[in-house]
Amino acid sequence: MGAVKELYSHSEMRKMKSDNMRIALAGNPNCGKTTVFNGYTGSRQHVGNYPGVTVDRKEGELTFEGQSIILVDLPGTYSLTAYSQEELVARRELALSNIQSVIDIVDSSALERNLLLTVQMLEMGIPLVLACNMMDEAESAGINIDMPRLGNLLGVPVVPMIAKKDEGLEKALSEAIIVGKAGHRSPLRISYGPDLDTALLELEKIIEKSGLLENIYPSRFVAIKLLENDQDMFHEIRRVNPEISANLEAICNKASKHIRETFNASPESVITDHRYGYIHSALQDGVITFDPSKDRLAFSDKLDKVLTNSFFGPLIMLFVLYLMYQITFEVGAYPQEWVEAGFGLLGDFFLDVMPDSLARSLIVDGVIAGVGGVFSFVPLIMIMFALISFMEDSGYMARMAYMMDRIFRFFGLHGASVMPYVISGGIAGGCAIPGAMATRTLRSPKEKLATLLTLPYMTCGAKLPIFILLAGAFFPEHAATVMFCIMLAGWFFALVIAKFLRSTFIKGESTPFVMELPPYRLPTLFSVLLHCWERAWMYIKKAGTVLLAISVIIWASMTFPSLPEEISAPYEQQIAGLEDELNKFVKNSQDYEKLQEQIAGIRDELGETELAYSIAGRLGKWVEPVTRPAGFDWRTDIALIAGIAAKEAVVSTLGTAWALGEQDPDDAEPLADRLAADPGWSQATALALMLFVLLYSPCFVALVVIKQEAGNWGWLAFSVLFNTAVAYVVAVIVYQVARRVWL
Repeated sequence: MGAVKELYSHSEMRKMKSDNMRIALAGNPNCGKTTVFNGYTGSRQHVGNYPGVTVDRKEGELTFEGQSIILVDLPGTYSLTAYSQEELVARRELALSNIQSVIDIVDSSALERNLLLTVQMLEMGIPLVLACNMMDEAESAGINIDMPRLGNLLGVPVVPMIAKKDEGLEKALSEAIIVGKAGHRSPLRISYGPDLDTALLELEKIIEKSGLLENIYPSRFVAIKLLENDQDMFHEIRRVNPEISANLEAICNKASKHIRETFNASPESVITDHRYGYIHSALQDGVITFDPSKDRLAFSDKLDKVLTNSFFGPLIMLFVLYLMYQITFEVGAYPQEWVEAGFGLLGDFFLDVMPDSLARSLIVDGVIAGVGGVFSFVPLIMIMFALISFMEDSGYMARMAYMMDRIFRFFGLHGASVMPYVISGGIAGGCAIPGAMATRTLRSPKEKLATLLTLPYMTCGAKLPIFILLAGAFFPEHAATVMFCIMLAGWFFALVIAKFLRSTFIKGESTPFVMELPPYRLPTLFSVLLHCWERAWMYIKKAGTVLLAISVIIWASMTFPSLPEEISAPYEQQIAGLEDELNKFVKNSQDYEKLQEQIAGIRDELGETELAYSIAGRLGKWVEPVTRPAGFDWRTDIALIAGIAAKEAVVSTLGTAWALGEQDPDDAEPLADRLAADPGWSQATALALMLFVLLYSPCFVALVVIKQEAGNWGWLAFSVLFNTAVAYVVAVIVYQVARRVWL
């Protein structure tokens, strides 16, 4: 039972053993499983993550025919061999969480391929109902299925279903209750040929005699997984009984060597071939018939001739990505402004009702500003994920990955990495937070990790105000060109660093590009809306709390310790004297305005002195000797440190550090003029700073999401330290070279 400790806590296991019947939904990706789950549970869903992994965990509660049911939505998967987190989670959930029956949802238009997962569940001896979904699409494509005959051959109930119309849902659930109450069935036994059957029997006898994993999996199923070189299964057996594990591995190695020498193939491929042979034989003799007058999947095939064309396909893909970006930020701009305006009004309210004090500053500058910054992204995230969900469910996402795989594979990535990059700002204006979440579509943990660690190099929306500020101030004649080059630099460094990581820290063979190209279909509105709400709610809960805390920390670091009275007194005396003088002049007169400017200047100097004395100021002074080779002084360093919390903070902190007060990131012309006139700044400084901001540590919220997706704190630390080191080296080189070129 070692696997239980990895995936479930004891408290969770106790919950699983309740009186409720637990029924699982299983199926391949794009089989309509989400629509079925939504049809059963509606809003009665609980969404989270499985412990230790980033795969979605969905459960729903319902009562049907007097039976209380907990419906478990398993991750979409093609197999139960642990090549990916989804496959591992699905298999362990079936084995360990007291699942009494499974509704196996298959795409009726691709029945033979979908039954591969069905066969593996039957080999586990799981009570199962086969739900043939999308029957309307199958019939329109000329595919007819003899349900009773198929059920007799497989030994399970078979139910026709059209989930989007709620047809067949009640029948499938009723059958699942019946087979669940009947208990586990005898595991299916398939012959895998004399070469493997001999090894299987030998393995099976040893496993049965030793009682290995006997309360989790059937002995023959364990033997099959060992021959398939399932490393998770080997790991479990090594932990339980190392001596027997060595014996089992020796048998598997001997069988594998024999298969390779005899058939020039792996045991995994031989086992898969025999499973498909079993499926093919079960579908013969009139189980599936085709109407010759209908052109099956003609619509999808015709679309693919254009959408995946070697020339037009990439161009159309770029247009679709650009359109998605435009829709997100054009449509999302309005609700984003409303949210920002709402928090602005809230801040004004507290400014009016509270006296000037540290408490007011904490609430307005720390709490409200921090939370408002987080919530302003919620409309964008909802729109972005709604569009992503639409592309996934429509079938176009699979085509995008297919087209990009060849390029990305050269850099050690996967075709499916393209979407996380784009969402993160591959087309300027994205966000690394939903980009990191989008890496869940990657099956390989190593390719997912390489994508996670490099997607922060994209030009996210939070970095754009910094680039606009510096490009406009130091390259006014070529600002647009500089902005475009910065975006291209993000792609260049992301791919190059990914290649470096895959050759050093994250070594491993590339995952074979095996992806279903499902027929194009129109997603349901309910599914799209529910998907984007789930993501938005996770963002609000996780990102909001973290950024709120870090915003308060930044406020405190720039406020404390307070400036000693002996240092602040001369400034305050000058201000008081000038204010007395101010009363002698008529408002708006020339002398009055000059005095106002003098008072503002002294207040700015006082603010700069207070900042330098604060924790943040001292930290900036301490870091300055290290960053000087890149052209940065202590005030720039403070802004960069604040940018680790949120990149939007860089511009506002620069404004404060240059004694201009807080700057609005979207209206930073005064700061631009001041920087351009500062003798310590130059085009070389600006270019180095832009590249440093592009490449250094992701913002704090993105780091938390990266940690969540990567699975441990080590990769979070790596993302901070490694990316900052890369940014520093690039900034120093660019500054030193550019300074000499432009002198």
